[in-house]
Amino acid sequence: MAEKNNANIGFEKQIWDAACVLWGHIPAAEYRKVIVGLIFLRYISSSFEKRYQELVAEGDGFEDDRDAYTMENVFFVPEKARWSVISAAAHTPEIGTVIDNAMRAIEDENKVLKNVLPKNYASPDLDKRVLGDVVDLFTNMDMGDTEQSKDLLGRTYEYCIAQFAAYEGVKGGEFYTPSSIVKTIVAILKPTSNSRVYDPCCGSGGMFVQSAKFIQEHSGNRGTISVYGQESNADTWKMAKMNMAIRGIDADFGSYHSDTFFNDLHPNLRADFIMANPPFNLSNWGQDKLKDDARWEYGTPPAGNANYAWIQHMIHHLAPNGKIGLVLANGALSTQSSSEGNIRKNIIDADLIEGIVALPTQLFYSVTIPVTLWFITKNKKQKGKTLFVDARKMGYMVDRKHRDFTDEDIKKLADTFEAFQNGTLEDVKGFCAVADYKTIEKQDFILTPGRYVGIEEVEDDGEPFEEKMSRLTSELSDMFAKSHELEAEIRKKLGAIGYEI
Repeated sequence: MAEKNNANIGFEKQIWDAACVLWGHIPAAEYRKVIVGLIFLRYISSSFEKRYQELVAEGDGFEDDRDAYTMENVFFVPEKARWSVISAAAHTPEIGTVIDNAMRAIEDENKVLKNVLPKNYASPDLDKRVLGDVVDLFTNMDMGDTEQSKDLLGRTYEYCIAQFAAYEGVKGGEFYTPSSIVKTIVAILKPTSNSRVYDPCCGSGGMFVQSAKFIQEHSGNRGTISVYGQESNADTWKMAKMNMAIRGIDADFGSYHSDTFFNDLHPNLRADFIMANPPFNLSNWGQDKLKDDARWEYGTPPAGNANYAWIQHMIHHLAPNGKIGLVLANGALSTQSSSEGNIRKNIIDADLIEGIVALPTQLFYSVTIPVTLWFITKNKKQKGKTLFVDARKMGYMVDRKHRDFTDEDIKKLADTFEAFQNGTLEDVKGFCAVADYKTIEKQDFILTPGRYVGIEEVEDDGEPFEEKMSRLTSELSDMFAKSHELEAEIRKKLGAIGYEI
């Protein structure tokens, strides 16, 4: 039996480490469904149980009335799907079948979850003994405070998604945007209560989670935003639906997964905030069938790259005072090929680009190419001006492969944008600069931040130039001498075993 843990610190990692025992030889994408499904099942069962006890205490006999749950935004959980049944069967050979049947029963009772929940727990590839141990882990969570447990399970869900993204490499990037990037976009855009938030390639829904958190932390109710999303990958769409349900966020992702370009599920939506991490440099996106589409207001995007198709799709869905924050590969800043330069110029002419942030490498688990944050705003405060930020030196290395932003880094970027919008920002060499239209025009409408922010001034260390050069050349000479010694030693060692160079 797993040790009781109230999950204050490090619980996400504990769940992950324990669950990894189950992994065996199951492909990561399949195993991901197992874990996120259990997290989801545990949450909705605990929410139901809390509401059930409230109704019993009221004594009006409504504890089996489905409407008494749905009116409180709680999923109705039939008896055979309740966690008490699951936990009682944890160490029986039938545990996998019990969980699969629970998932089916929940879908039958809650049509919004139809065909969303995983039902692969009876698979012979899953060690039922270890599956029972993982069930115990969830059983021993303190679920007394549903609001707190909602965040707890939500954090666990997000942590596991991030870990799977790291394991799955490039494919992981299809469903997960690193939380520090999402937090940066949200902190700069500052979504407000009673707003419409949209992500046309929403992955597992991280943009919406952080938006809701931001609003709640700034004296708002996270339930007051209207969330709209779309996702083309079936498994990822299901993950997003479960993520929103765990968080208690009412979201419209359409009734099925679908390609955003070919089947826009929200054609009439005009969003207040759009946040997205579209697939980088997507080729073969179907341009030949969409050449006369109304979304291409600034020019038809090329067939070989969807970057400017994504940008224009988002602008098309923007409300009159709406704001966009999106991640793009750096090539979109400067490309002149296949009409992209003209499209970029037309968007700049329309005074829509509010800010560009160059990000450090290694923020993503899945790609190493440099990326940029674009902030596009209708009716922006600083007319005819654009903020450029070079954040490539920010952040810290979590390990040898992965970089992350600190909360202070994110605040610095958000404060820089706020100062720009308020007209109080001063240029900082090597970090930030405000450019007007004519300055951008002189740069051939290329938006690479380095062209505008320049190189940071290096503090004079007081050592005279001649002395510094003499010292450095002497040190270099010593290094060369050492390298020759090492080369001779290596040649000698190789020669001794019959490999002459």
